Amino acid sequence: MSNPCLSCGACCAHYRVSFHWSETERFLGGSTPAELTEKIGPHRVAMRGTGGASPRCIALEGEIGRAVRCTIYPQRPSPCREFMASWADGARHERCDSARAAHGLPPLTPSRPKRAVRRR
Repeated sequence: MSNPCLSCGACCAHYRVSFHWSETERFLGGSTPAELTEKIGPHRVAMRGTGGASPRCIALEGEIGRAVRCTIYPQRPSPCREFMASWADGARHERCDSARAAHGLPPLTPSRPKRAVRRR
């Protein structure tokens, strides 16, 4: 089964992605590019593009619901690492379903294992 996130991207264009500024500091072990963030408080930054009325992360490339990718995937911040697509761990996740609905996409459904086809 392919990763449903590769054809979705709804969460990246629905939620503000905010996190502690230290995730942008290499000397503290951070890896998220600071130039792709904006300060939102004394201790928090957000990915550029995710704070407005029509959020879309600056690192999201492609068309939502068709084919997308994160241009900084290996360096994505903790909220992105922790976000769970529905059924990825065997459970439904409301935040995934809500983001998909906001973009007119149906909720994900649990995958069913394919049965082996008997050959004669």
